[in-house]
Amino acid sequence: MKIKFNKLLISFIMIISILDFNNFIFCDDISEDEPIDIYEISQETVRNTASIAPKIVSRASIVMDTVSGRVLYEKNAYSRRPMASTTKIMTAIVALEEGKLNDIVTVNPRAARIGGSSAHLVKGEKLRLEELLYGLMLPSGNDAAIAIAEHIGGTVENFASMMTNKAKQIGAYNTAFVTPHGLDKDGHFTTAYDLAVITRYALRNKKFSEIVGTYKTIISAPNNGSRVLRNTNEMLAGYYGADGVKTGYTGKAGRCLVTSATRDNWRVISVVLGSNSRHQRSYDSTKILNYVFNNYRLVDLNSQKEINISVPVWKGKEARLEISVQEKVLFPLSKDEINQLNVRYDLPQYITAPIEKGTKIGTAVYSIGRIDCMRIDLFASKKIEKKGVTDYTGEIYMKWIDIMRYKLMSLI
Repeated sequence: MKIKFNKLLISFIMIISILDFNNFIFCDDISEDEPIDIYEISQETVRNTASIAPKIVSRASIVMDTVSGRVLYEKNAYSRRPMASTTKIMTAIVALEEGKLNDIVTVNPRAARIGGSSAHLVKGEKLRLEELLYGLMLPSGNDAAIAIAEHIGGTVENFASMMTNKAKQIGAYNTAFVTPHGLDKDGHFTTAYDLAVITRYALRNKKFSEIVGTYKTIISAPNNGSRVLRNTNEMLAGYYGADGVKTGYTGKAGRCLVTSATRDNWRVISVVLGSNSRHQRSYDSTKILNYVFNNYRLVDLNSQKEINISVPVWKGKEARLEISVQEKVLFPLSKDEINQLNVRYDLPQYITAPIEKGTKIGTAVYSIGRIDCMRIDLFASKKIEKKGVTDYTGEIYMKWIDIMRYKLMSLI
């Protein structure tokens, strides 16, 4: 009896080693069916109009404007933390930039046997990369993450290096990736700020934005079958304006949620890391998003402080050059900040002709009180040609005429 028990125990241990049991138990998004009151979240959207920054339970958070990158709310936003399946935001953008949507990907054994949240891929089946991206971002498929990583990077490890390098390229300097799925591993970390930077970059990709805003879709399955994929992001159904992005959960990371929401053509990103429950992460996300939408609005700085200046021109056919701004300068401001908005100019004392239209002349610096918030380039509004011999001759002639006229007037 004892021998039989030992055999069973050894078999059990072998199964654990194959499945990577630690990740299986605490795997990303495995418990995304935790009950949540969507009605309560939607009601909070309506009633919470406080102008004071809210206090939240989650360990780290941030709200960032997608247009300017301005941070509008933060709590421990620059401290390193594990990020669970929000990792897959970077997995997706690297795949979109390095692969093609119609690439055919074969699901290998490593992808098929990975534990945790799954797109239910089968070893040996072939799918388009586009389908795998939906399997990655909606049900948070760890199997899809492995399949994508090996297709794009050759190995999971090489793909993770590509992810880290990409993070550094876009300004997420306090981030490192070890896996494409986000299961707990030493050396795999980010910050709320970096994750917002990564998400802001990713949302510029139309296909990425389309995928993360999808609530449900269907992809192919073996034997001409089909799979229904549903998004784990509770905010898509519960928060007005929500249009992305990604959920996450592991034992070390806690509940994580990156949300994008758009109101009045203004899109912002919230990141919540280290929540205790699915309800808490969505409730905290709702509170900080409400705070931003209720207290800030996206304004054109030029409409608030119109740029109407000129610069002297040396050796030009015109004496002064009008300065212009070539496009709108959008930046989120509160009502109080709009009243404190100032602008100063960094321009040369004069410029020398010839000057082409659109030539950069200097910069304008916008500030809120004494704090600089935005710097923009200023350009020549038109072309000014250099004076030629005939121009100088004409000037001399006109000056001679003026002198003679003055002398004649003196004699009268």
